[in-house]
Amino acid sequence: MTVVLVTGAGGQVGREVVELLDGVDVVGFDHSGLDVADAAAVTAKVAEFAPDAIVHCAAWTAVDACESDPEKAYRVNATGTRNVMAAARGVGAYVVAVSTDYVFDGTKPTPYVEDDEPNPQSVYGKSKLAGEREVDPDCAVVRTSWVCGRYGANMVKTILRLAGEHDTLSFVSDQRGHPTIASDLARMLCVFVDRRPSGIWHVTNQGAVSWYEFAQAVLEAAGDDPSRVKPITTAELQPPRPAPRPANSVLDNRRLRDAGIDLLPDFRVSLQSLVAQV
Repeated sequence: MTVVLVTGAGGQVGREVVELLDGVDVVGFDHSGLDVADAAAVTAKVAEFAPDAIVHCAAWTAVDACESDPEKAYRVNATGTRNVMAAARGVGAYVVAVSTDYVFDGTKPTPYVEDDEPNPQSVYGKSKLAGEREVDPDCAVVRTSWVCGRYGANMVKTILRLAGEHDTLSFVSDQRGHPTIASDLARMLCVFVDRRPSGIWHVTNQGAVSWYEFAQAVLEAAGDDPSRVKPITTAELQPPRPAPRPANSVLDNRRLRDAGIDLLPDFRVSLQSLVAQV
């Protein structure tokens, strides 16, 4: 039977992948079970289970915290990926590693395609790009954006919590991206395990919106009044965020289209069931 090892299996995407992988022997490790920054531990676990494929979801995604601890960001996001890739080579495993829209500076006026030149502005983005560059050419990097799901902390849960605490909510209208529902992304990662494509891929739900418009969509999905959300600019955020965010985070899923792989649905389709679950 095919064996698939999932790193970061305690996170919002990793948990979904473990639950979705069907007809294979799945081995999932959260951070307490496997610290990807520990090369010896990674080598030992991968050698023990000899997986055919590794879905590498483990990352330090606390974007603002990365600014004040770049050493940890690089240790987890860059060195961690190097360790996973080295161990995978030892057993001949295929790797699909999850990356981020933060590898771009956000200044492009149109959506980013896979071969656009990265130019990360934050420590998080720089550490994730360094991780991308550790992945072998016959394996895959999946860049995604604005991930929200049933597990862990994310913006859908934050918006719903704030809506319960305040009459009006303020969200920025000058940062745009594709919200991605974790369960949809996890399904595509399972497709990658099955098909073994190589190179860099952009995988997001469809529907480009600002955070302001996304917050409105979340309230609408919850049966609440979307007009409670008010637009502000990034410059008006109080307190200001330590890490710069790309103004344009929209990732064009061009390679999926060219390969004839079905794109993930519009985020609003999946948001409805997600809001009902959380």
